[in-house]
Amino acid sequence: MKKSNILVIGSLNMDWIIEVDHTPIAGETLLGHFAKEVPGGKGANQAYAASSLGGHVTMLGAVGKDPSGEKLLQSLQKAGVNTSPIQANSETGSGMAIIYLNKMGNNSIVVLPNANNTVTKEVIMAHDELFKVADIIMLQLEIPLEAVYEAAALAHKYHKTIILNPAPAISHLPNELLSKIDYITPNETELSTLTNQPVTTVDDAIIAAQTLLRSGVKHVITTLGEKGAVLVTLEEARHFPALSVKAIDTTAAGDSFNGALAAYLAEGKSIEEAIVFGNQVAAITVTREGAQSSIPFREEVLPTTKNL
Repeated sequence: MKKSNILVIGSLNMDWIIEVDHTPIAGETLLGHFAKEVPGGKGANQAYAASSLGGHVTMLGAVGKDPSGEKLLQSLQKAGVNTSPIQANSETGSGMAIIYLNKMGNNSIVVLPNANNTVTKEVIMAHDELFKVADIIMLQLEIPLEAVYEAAALAHKYHKTIILNPAPAISHLPNELLSKIDYITPNETELSTLTNQPVTTVDDAIIAAQTLLRSGVKHVITTLGEKGAVLVTLEEARHFPALSVKAIDTTAAGDSFNGALAAYLAEGKSIEEAIVFGNQVAAITVTREGAQSSIPFREEVLPTTKNL
């Protein structure tokens, strides 16, 4: 079976995970229990997941010329990602994320972009050839927005499938961008921020997703944590329940879902099959600590047609 090629354009961050009893509030000082260094970044996590789950993946991004940058590249290479287009920038350090992980397994994240900010529109334009040979383009919002817009424009020009994970949350994306997107994959917070509508239930997600459909997006797939995922198109709205697991760390749950989605679509599977697979992968991810360290390989995920 010939698989489609996946091009991921996005961020690479070294994550510092700090375990705390609860998420700190304004003015509060907490004692952490440990700090752990784990390769991450939304772009890198999604590339890692798509590749470890069987996809043919190339990543375009930037790291610093520092030990963190070397570790970030090595982690992706371990998963089989082609990292040759990733720039090593000597003028800035690698991206960094500080993650506060509470006892419930939920996290709060502060990101320092650093080298990720050097992935400019001009960098995207200089890698035109990557778009020609790719079939699926994966985008997020941890690099400059002008680069995201240019990447979507190039992908659209060459008639490629575009997956946009609109994270971190942003209050507005222009219709010029949204109209080019085949699959947009917000979580409930990101969907609420994008549409200025409350999203706490499955029905809320369906209503808010219709706003994005009117902007030209073809498929809206909202991830709702323990509630699963919701697919909304002009033709249907469908809920896919999550698997019941005990979560210990939700870091990279959404990224692993996105990587799984791309890997299955690259194999010619239906969007419904891809969402079920994504739910399976995310369920495994949240039972482990860290970002890329928590993402399963293909042989760890049992094939199933549950929820189809």
